[in-house]
Formats: sequence, C-alpha cells, structure tokens
Amino acid sequence: MARGISGKNNWALFLLLLAGIVLGGFIGNLAAGVSGLSWLAYGQSFGLTSPIVLDLGIMVLTFGLTINITIASIIGVLLAIIIYRLI
Repeated sequence: MARGISGKNNWALFLLLLAGIVLGGFIGNLAAGVSGLSWLAYGQSFGLTSPIVLDLGIMVLTFGLTINITIASIIGVLLAIIIYRLI
C-alpha cells in the first residue's frame, strides 16, 4: 500500500476526505431549511453550467462537471483531517 511520509495510508486520508465532503454536503442540504442552521448551506457553485456535447456520428459524449462548496462541506473536510491525524 502507498504510505505517506508519516507512515500512514494515503488511501485512508482520501476516503476520509471523500466521506467528509459527502456528509458535509448532505448536512448542508438538510440544514438549508432550518432558520438557525441555514448558514451551513451557504457556499459557491462553479463548473460547467451546461454540459458540453460531442457528437461523433455513431456515438454522443456528454461532459459536465459542477462543484458545490458549502460551509458544511468545509467543516466535514476539516473533521476528516482531524480524524486522520488522530488515527
């Protein structure tokens, strides 16, 4: 397995970061309707607003990517890093 400088597994960090982003985004979406917690859903979305379509005649490829960063997802990433350092 690939290990970093400190001897920890880099895949564990990647999976924890991914889980932090997903759970943070989920909590941000849930908190959007609550008046006291609506600040967790505050964020910025960037990427391709409309997908790019490549028509090759026999095959059509569609490319698109949008990233939505919220306060809750940033908190999730920070918690994932803290958990990784504690393991």
